[in-house]
Amino acid sequence: MDITLVEGDITAQRADAIVNAANSSLLGGGGVDGAIHRRGGPAILAECRALRASRYGRGLPTGQAVATTAGDLSARWVIHTVGPVWSATEDRSPLLRDCYANSLRVADELGVATVAFPLISAGVYGWPVDDAVRQALSVLRAASPAAVTEARLVLFGADTHATARQVLDAG
Repeated sequence: MDITLVEGDITAQRADAIVNAANSSLLGGGGVDGAIHRRGGPAILAECRALRASRYGRGLPTGQAVATTAGDLSARWVIHTVGPVWSATEDRSPLLRDCYANSLRVADELGVATVAFPLISAGVYGWPVDDAVRQALSVLRAASPAAVTEARLVLFGADTHATARQVLDAG
């Protein structure tokens, strides 16, 4: 599986699946989550509501992943995952790695060849960018999915992209 870093807006990516850094309600929010729901249109929200009414009545647990349509996005699927909030006193890294691993598992089950990831938990959830990149790359480098041939890490802003490039080149 090829791993690429791209600076840009995840909602503009052409990929088989786009990963959403969702909140547990699955009903939209701020940041990446809000952008995906706004640009993807009402079909995503409708499927998320159906998931809440059936399997995820209490919301999607942190680290887990589930797929819906991508609506009006240039993708077939949105894979929703809930990242952990950064804590200086508790190591939540395994939950962050689970977001990537479970999203890849769902992508593989769907037969997805290309999947675009945001930098999960590095926005309003406060995860330090350099460590968020290290956590993502540790999973992506170790993964061997059957269907996924490209995992794209889509980084919002030149500074975030530059930090990710430094982490990638160092390791």
